[in-house]
Amino acid sequence: MSYQLIRFAPVAIAAALALTACGRQETPAPKAAAPAPAPAPAKAAAPDVVKVGHVGPISGAIAHLGKDNENGARLAVEEINAAGGVKLGDKTVKLELVTGDDKADPKDGTLVAQKMIDEGVVALVGHLNSGTTIPASKLYSDANLSHVSPSATAVKLTEQGFKTTFRVVARDDKQGAALANFASGPLKAKSVAVIDDRTPYGQGLADEFEKFAKEKGMKVVGREFTNDKASDFNAILTKVRSMKPDVVMYGGMDATAGPMAKQMKQLGMKSTLLAGDGVCSPEFIKLAGNAADIMKCSNAGEAVEKLAKGADFVAKYKKRFNTDVQVYSPYSYDAVFVIV
Repeated sequence: MSYQLIRFAPVAIAAALALTACGRQETPAPKAAAPAPAPAPAKAAAPDVVKVGHVGPISGAIAHLGKDNENGARLAVEEINAAGGVKLGDKTVKLELVTGDDKADPKDGTLVAQKMIDEGVVALVGHLNSGTTIPASKLYSDANLSHVSPSATAVKLTEQGFKTTFRVVARDDKQGAALANFASGPLKAKSVAVIDDRTPYGQGLADEFEKFAKEKGMKVVGREFTNDKASDFNAILTKVRSMKPDVVMYGGMDATAGPMAKQMKQLGMKSTLLAGDGVCSPEFIKLAGNAADIMKCSNAGEAVEKLAKGADFVAKYKKRFNTDVQVYSPYSYDAVFVIV
C-alpha cells in the first residue's frame, strides 16, 4: 500500500462543525418618533477557530516519534492557516492544533482522549501506538469524534467496526506478509526466531510475520517475549543464538530494537535483524551504533524519499523544526488534510 504526499481529495468524516450564525433584532420605532439614526457599519467578524487534536507520546522512550507526528500535523495546520484557512460556506475557518501526550500508555491514552473530547476538537490526528489508539477509539466512537491515525497498524483497530476510526497506513497483516516475503526471498532465510515486546503493535506484527513465515516454508525455531521498557536482552539473545536462525524478527519499537541490535553484535550473532515500521528511524541508527547494519525494516506506508512530494516535505520540515523527519510525520501531515 502506498500513497502520495499531496493534499487528499475531500473525505467525508463524521465530525460536526458547530458554527453559529450571528444575528440581530430590530424594534420598530414609534410612529411619531423621529427616524432612528442609521446603524454603524458592522465590523468584520474575526475568523472562527476550529480545534483539531493531535495525540501521541510526547514524553518517554519514543517521544521522538510522537514529536515527529505532532510536527507533521503542525506543519499542515500552519500551511492551511497561512493560505487563508478553510472556507465553509461564507465562513473562513482557521485551525488550532490542540496537542496531548499519551506517553505510549493505554491508561494515559484514554485520559487524553477524554480531554480532547471535552475540549471540543472537531477531529483528531492520532494516536501513534496501536496500544493507545485501540482503547481511545472506543471513546471517540461514543463521542462521534473522528480520528485518523498516521501510524497505528494493528489489525484489531479497524476490525472493531467504529465509523469514526481511520488510518493512512497499511495494517500488520499486510506488513507481516511483506516481511515474510522479504525473509524468504531476498534474504533466502530457512529458519527464523521471533521476539516481540507484548504490546498490541509488537505482538500483532510478530504474530502476522510468524503466520506468513510458516506459509512460506520457513522454520520458526523459537518465539520469545520481552517488554517495551526493557534494555537488557542478553538472556533472550543467548538462547536465540543457540538456535542459529537465519533471521531474528523483532516486533517492537526503535527504543528497544537499538540496544537489541547492539547486543546481538556483541554476542557474535550472524542473524539478520528484521523489524517493522516502529524501528525504521534515524533514532534506531543512533541507538544501535555500528550494529545498525544488521537490521532490515519495513514501512507501513511509502517511505518519504519515494513520495511524489517527499523531497519538498523533508526540506520544509527541516526548515521549520531544525530536525530530520523520523518516520510518521508525512502521514500525520496528510491526516490533517484528510480531516480538512
